Amino acid sequence: MASSKEYLDYILEQLSELDEITYKAMMGEFIIYFRGKIVGGVYGDRFLVKPVKAAKSMMPEAELELPYEGAKEMLLVDNVENKEFLKELLERMYDELPAPKKKK
Repeated sequence: MASSKEYLDYILEQLSELDEITYKAMMGEFIIYFRGKIVGGVYGDRFLVKPVKAAKSMMPEAELELPYEGAKEMLLVDNVENKEFLKELLERMYDELPAPKKKK
């Protein structure tokens, strides 16, 4: 199920406390970047993030969900209404995220 532009806009507004948030459309879904690193994305009108230690510790009850068939599981962020929580979540995740791959 493709994500709506309206839901993406809502998530981007919720992340507006952070600098350097960007996104890329990919097959009807949206990959979310923070300072150039992939943190997660909007898949089927759900905000999912990579299951790094910081995210797991901040959301111990979060469910692992597939963003799309054949993908690795990601954590469902169900507290998307709380801007401060989202800001802290992404800031704490940042150091654990892999560096972007170099383009050839």
